[in-house]
Amino acid sequence: MRGDATDHELWAYALGHDAILITKDDDFSTMAFLSDRAPVLLWIRVGNTRRRALLAWFEPLIDEIVRLIEDRQRLIELR
Repeated sequence: MRGDATDHELWAYALGHDAILITKDDDFSTMAFLSDRAPVLLWIRVGNTRRRALLAWFEPLIDEIVRLIEDRQRLIELR
């Protein structure tokens, strides 16, 4: 994917490749609510942080995220 891809291009790519969208952008949550078909969306709701701190926060949540995806959750909000 290009670094300048639009939200709609990212959405279509995720759908076409059975990929998970991981985002801090609330536009995707709106798209998920309005769409009949949506990729799995991990919506990260934390403030600005350094990459290392974000990964340290995210890593302990992976098992729960996998469980939610296996339970067919399409929109997973992480706070």
